[in-house]
Amino acid sequence: MDYTATFAKAVQDLRDEGRYRVFADLLRHNGNFPQASFHAPNGDTREITVWCSNDYLGMGQNTLVHTAMKEAIDGVGAGSGGTRNISGTTHYHVELEEELADLHGKEAALLFTSGYNSNDATLSTIQKIIPDIVMISDELNHASMIQGIRNGGAERVIFRHNDLAHLEELLSSFDLERPKLVAFESVYSMDGDIAPIGEICALAKKYNAMTYLDEVHAVGLYGEHGGGIAERDGVMDQVDIIEGTLAKAFGLMGGYITGTEALIDAIRSYAPGFIFTTSIAPAVAAGALTSIRHLKLSGQERAKHQERAATLKSMLAERGLPVMDTPTHIVPVMVCDPVMCKKVSDELLLEFGIYVQPINYPTVPRGSERLRFTPSPFHDDEKMKHLVDALDEVWQRHNLSRAA
Repeated sequence: MDYTATFAKAVQDLRDEGRYRVFADLLRHNGNFPQASFHAPNGDTREITVWCSNDYLGMGQNTLVHTAMKEAIDGVGAGSGGTRNISGTTHYHVELEEELADLHGKEAALLFTSGYNSNDATLSTIQKIIPDIVMISDELNHASMIQGIRNGGAERVIFRHNDLAHLEELLSSFDLERPKLVAFESVYSMDGDIAPIGEICALAKKYNAMTYLDEVHAVGLYGEHGGGIAERDGVMDQVDIIEGTLAKAFGLMGGYITGTEALIDAIRSYAPGFIFTTSIAPAVAAGALTSIRHLKLSGQERAKHQERAATLKSMLAERGLPVMDTPTHIVPVMVCDPVMCKKVSDELLLEFGIYVQPINYPTVPRGSERLRFTPSPFHDDEKMKHLVDALDEVWQRHNLSRAA
């Protein structure tokens, strides 16, 4: 067998479908978010504006966060030195887990190296611990949740997105005493819609099921203290497990889960994805701790972020561009063709200095390809006008549909 040819063909198939992923080589400008330098494949460098960062509030460039990270490096060094069990637990990790548990009103928390890892490890491990459990998953759940549910090997069923009637139909089809878990998200990052958390939790309780809520696109951004949609809606106490990330609104990296002490101890003790992974660097933990504590007390960043997202959606709609009217900070502009989506992205970058990554299958269903804009508090009116003008020009150039 020609292994090299097989790999090359697999990649070419992606190119032919228009969904081969090209990474933009960037250097962000410290203190000048969202500006960056783009290093083109031909060696040229140009200044651009980043429009698709998950650093939603720009906390990755916050001076308080930087100071905390520098002090941690000066105090304890760079890496953690091992897994959490073998020398990799520093006091920064312990404090951060306590802070996260408090943020979500839970007894305990557990840190992971990424949000993907926290979903995969937790959802798969729960199935190993609880015999005969049924996993009930929203059809638009993130790939990490899907993978974790698959890896556990238990029976799984999927309910139509945010469809309470279908969820109840599935829940009622199983014996009341049989263990069940309902897994869903608060903010769905591609369509920008929100789950009815309270109603889902009420159904789960009615049918003796646990609830697992992914808040990665909401923590830091919603609620009085940044606890997410569940905090905003006053239902945190109704959710059994809340999962989140440090890599988006908090501006660092890492993931976590929160729940009862018994649950956290069980996952800590049984999950291979936690046990056998080097812990996050102490400086990262220190920066995240500072970011969370700041956003718990300051609502200024959240308010500005919401205003900027609403302003951009309004400007796009006024120009007749196909923006989805979402109730969140997510701003999708529909292209609905994978090749054209990549072409539009390339033209925006090379001609207008606007970086937005094309979103193609399998991140979204085929035929729903889009550009996903994530305006931050630092994307001012001038930047927004430049973006809208550029999009309008490219849409006219290619005679693209303006139907959202």
